[in-house]
Amino acid sequence: MMTNLLIAALVMTPTPATPAAESKVQAMLDTLVRDDKATAALIRVDSRAGGWSAAAGVADLRTKKPADPAGHFRIGSITKTFAATVVMQLVDEGKVKLDEPIARYLPGEVPGGAKITVRRILDHTSGLYDYMHEPGYSTNRWRGKDRFRHYDPAELLKVAFADPAKSTEPGKAWAYSNTNYVVAGRLIEKVTGRPYGKEVERRLLRPLKLTGTSVPGDRPGLPYPHARGYEPVGGKLVDATRMNPSLDGAAGEMISTGSDLNRFAGALLGGKLTSARSLAAMRTTQETQAGFRYGLGLQQYPLPCGKSVWGHSGELIGYLTFTFATEDGTRMTLSVNPGTRQGTTEDLFGIAATIFC
Repeated sequence: MMTNLLIAALVMTPTPATPAAESKVQAMLDTLVRDDKATAALIRVDSRAGGWSAAAGVADLRTKKPADPAGHFRIGSITKTFAATVVMQLVDEGKVKLDEPIARYLPGEVPGGAKITVRRILDHTSGLYDYMHEPGYSTNRWRGKDRFRHYDPAELLKVAFADPAKSTEPGKAWAYSNTNYVVAGRLIEKVTGRPYGKEVERRLLRPLKLTGTSVPGDRPGLPYPHARGYEPVGGKLVDATRMNPSLDGAAGEMISTGSDLNRFAGALLGGKLTSARSLAAMRTTQETQAGFRYGLGLQQYPLPCGKSVWGHSGELIGYLTFTFATEDGTRMTLSVNPGTRQGTTEDLFGIAATIFC
């Protein structure tokens, strides 16, 4: 659910954008659409000096209605940051311990769970096999009518654990696995007695007034306004907007807006959602050999100036999303609806560098 080539472009020096930069970013978004690398592109930038939004392309290829910069979109794996934040709040409340085995909280649900800590679940060093590697189980690919199926977390874990040989020794290496966050969702449910999505709503969405953010469950559509997401299939763009995102669950099902994601990132990294100790744990990272380091539901990108940008990327068919924040309070969310051609590192580097450099 990550696009390493694209997210690796977001490595640059943080400074607030100027009005000239806003104009330049708009031109870059327009170029993505003109070159068929996007059907729509939305961006939201916030800093201590204020905020601004921009959009390019159309919300619907049929009607040609312009994309709304305040539109909703699927955020994919940025959902992991929300889930990890809830787990860390449970840590702060003494209900979960990071270095206790997951088997303590989910007895019998995770093979080898006595040797896999909660920390290893959140930082992707558990060794658990990613169920999305199995044919038909990735929401980054066209699945025809199957995209409307309901998937229960227990079913996803059954797929992940069907062949124990596909999992590896805990702590041996970092390996991105959506299975980890399906497990994290189950952990939240078991400890609180409520589905992880209800805890996300209760603990994060309502307190932060993130009214444009939702945990859709089996709901196939997006709130209005939104740009429709398309996927190249057989050389043509197919409308992939509507789908049942339960195949992702706590690993990537959520929907949001640029303003909401920037507010969430600012609150989290500003220490408003967890204790200082828990935030420090989230920012304690593993080397990934993928152009970034990974903490507990957070990605860290080293900057040439010696500082870092923090956040997460997300990919779900029809939507690519990037949310990042810097120490000086600058935050950027970029959502791209892919076109017939793949965007390049240079495309996104130019947009992001104009904002942060």
